[in-house]
Amino acid sequence: MDQEDTLYTPPFYAKLNKNYYKGGDMMPVFDFKNAPEEAKEPECTYKVFYSSEPEASGEHPILILDNSAGELKHHSRGSFTNPSKQTAFEFKGDKGTVRTDILQIDARFVSLLKWLGENRINVRLSGEDREEGYAVYKIREIAFGGGVKLSAEDGFLQFMIERLLASDAPPKELPDEDAEENGDSMKLTSIQSITDFMNCAGRTLPDNIRLWARRNLTVACSHEVSAEERRHAHRALSIMMNIHWKGNYFQAIDPKEARRILDEELYGMEQVKQRIIETIIQINRTHTLPAYGLLLIGPAGTGKSQIAYAVARILKLPWTTLDMSSINDPEQLTGSSRIYANAKPGIIMDAFSMAGESNLVFIINELDKASSGKGNGNPADVLLTLLDNLGFTDNYMECMIPTSGVYPIATANDKSQISAPLMSRFAVIEIPDYTPEEKKVIFSRYALPKVLKRMGMRKEECVLTDGGLDAVIELHRDTSGIRDLEQAAEHLAANALYQIEVDHVDSVTFDTEMVRKLLA
Repeated sequence: MDQEDTLYTPPFYAKLNKNYYKGGDMMPVFDFKNAPEEAKEPECTYKVFYSSEPEASGEHPILILDNSAGELKHHSRGSFTNPSKQTAFEFKGDKGTVRTDILQIDARFVSLLKWLGENRINVRLSGEDREEGYAVYKIREIAFGGGVKLSAEDGFLQFMIERLLASDAPPKELPDEDAEENGDSMKLTSIQSITDFMNCAGRTLPDNIRLWARRNLTVACSHEVSAEERRHAHRALSIMMNIHWKGNYFQAIDPKEARRILDEELYGMEQVKQRIIETIIQINRTHTLPAYGLLLIGPAGTGKSQIAYAVARILKLPWTTLDMSSINDPEQLTGSSRIYANAKPGIIMDAFSMAGESNLVFIINELDKASSGKGNGNPADVLLTLLDNLGFTDNYMECMIPTSGVYPIATANDKSQISAPLMSRFAVIEIPDYTPEEKKVIFSRYALPKVLKRMGMRKEECVLTDGGLDAVIELHRDTSGIRDLEQAAEHLAANALYQIEVDHVDSVTFDTEMVRKLLA
């Protein structure tokens, strides 16, 4: 077994009973064929209910136990029994060992309870007695031997429960043989933890990724392939299993809140803001992302990246950036094949891994530089599959990655340098340069106050006259965007701070002559 495989090990008490584990670190197996009769007894007693509640409570429990005898308390310690049917919970009552039937189970947790039962894991249930039974809303793993001490491995169980609560209820028409895979923060790194996750929460994965994971899990555990193949399969699994694969359903977004964020981040640009609000309204109607991303085209320094970050904030999605000016080989995006010892995933797959989920805003900077591939193909061609929302294939992962939850926002300075196929994948928004009047407002209301705040200065310590403001704008009349204006604000504030600290003046007022002398 590789060293990494030991990061998560089966519970100690499961190791003691060799009937539970067969084949080293492979799947836990309960030997029902040779089990005593009492292990084969009851038929299924519970009913499955379907819920998508994100939190468990007494009103929205994980499961409901029969408490007609009144033996179950607020905290009850024991284990699930009869793992073939998961029909009972066994615990110490006032008069000895008590076995009580499970009446109802949230469909997302059926497989998890089977796993707990197969491994005879000691747990502490927290719940409340309700009319329909003892409603369990929390399950914690306790150390071997009973008592009150939580197990060191309880974190894995809590990770499973959190992922299951974050998932939607499985389809009601699932066949019985597939019903044991459902649900979705700690990292899954070891073969054992990945195996247990597949058993208990595999249904939270898209179908193609679930099948891919099974194949790679077989390779990672096989001794009939090379150590290199096992290492690559294990690494790929560790990446893929730690991404929360969400659906493409998006909650409605408050347009007023979206407008507030845009006004907070951007001055003016009313047409740009209107176009973004229209996109928000479209998402609210369809609950899916638009078919086309946004392409922001305009001079350098006009706030294109700031607009992209504002949209990510409005959508409440993680964001990642891809700088096309530094990409000269398509393999940087698509990853390299596992036939190479030093193979690794591409930048796009790394972005999913860093975000930790499949729904994200992909900010592609300098799209007009995407056609400058050197010898091995055009990086722009790789982007087409990502932008079509049909799925993206990474050479290292060897699996199609769903991209329906990816919202691309690209920026560019020169529209003429973007190929027609790439342009057709975006809704184009032209970002005009700021007018002199807009630059005045941005400098006086945003750029200079922001710099003063960062330097710990009061606004009365650095004062700019109307003539001084006109001089600042005049000196930057031939520059596009506001980056140069922000640097001018930094220069003025730094000079004022120097005079205050060295010359011991209370404040500095910059008029036309002083501005020209300092910035010219």
